[in-house]
Amino acid sequence: MRTTSIRRCAGALSAAAAALLLSAGPAAADTASPSPSPSESLAPVTTAGSSFLTATAVQPGQPVQLAGSTGDYLYWSFTAEAGQTDKIAITVTLPPTSSRHGASNWAVDVFDGLRRRQACTAGAQTPTAAADAASVTLGCTLRQVRAWAEPWSGDPLPGTYYVRLAVTGLPEQDLGLPMQVAMRITTHDSDDIQPEGGELKASLTQPVTAGTVLTSAPPVVAEEKKDTGWNWDWLPDLSARWAWTAIGGAIAAVTGVGGYSLTRHPRRRISNPDGFNRLSPTTRQDHPVNIT
Repeated sequence: MRTTSIRRCAGALSAAAAALLLSAGPAAADTASPSPSPSESLAPVTTAGSSFLTATAVQPGQPVQLAGSTGDYLYWSFTAEAGQTDKIAITVTLPPTSSRHGASNWAVDVFDGLRRRQACTAGAQTPTAAADAASVTLGCTLRQVRAWAEPWSGDPLPGTYYVRLAVTGLPEQDLGLPMQVAMRITTHDSDDIQPEGGELKASLTQPVTAGTVLTSAPPVVAEEKKDTGWNWDWLPDLSARWAWTAIGGAIAAVTGVGGYSLTRHPRRRISNPDGFNRLSPTTRQDHPVNIT
């Protein structure tokens, strides 16, 4: 009996301990701090390039915040994989209204690794900011990146993509005014990587590393040409063109002479008004001249 009661007490204690652990589990989960997402742990980008070669690399989800001047071309680059659909959102804080002189037109363009401009399926790609607007928002949603495509199609392929922000029209007095730019690139992954049956050998990423200047090789000095007194360099080399030119000239000369001989007028005898004086003396006697 004692053994049975001891076993019953031990079972009751085990059940109570299990119930306490189950009730404490959700509470501990609620009090635990949530883990930060990868995008929140990325440091913001505060620079931008001025060309494709100097574009600043940005990761999807990484915030971009920088100060610039109106009229500058700003370039960023990011990497896209097959099956991704990238969305670009840009907000430009315009200069104060008191220092602006009119409306301004803005544009965001996206290029792939081969510098081919990619079309946007959604977003305000070329908005116009009014003269009294405090900010302007731009956006571009790219097509889904494909695993491979035909060379003539121009479809987006895996590799590096470039984002360019620029103002396309504004009063000349507003050039150089300070502005603030905020950008974020988001990516949506999809399992549908069409078309199938092909494979891309390499990503569309061109090298942007500058080369090195070789200074060890001695400079090559151009040879001086000797002056022979007559320069024949202006004459072209002998070729079949010379022969055809000579034959054509001879044919033209013969044709001209023959045409002239066929078309010229025959010589005509001109009557001499002084023919009376050329008569013989006998004829002159037979025809006396009366002088009054």
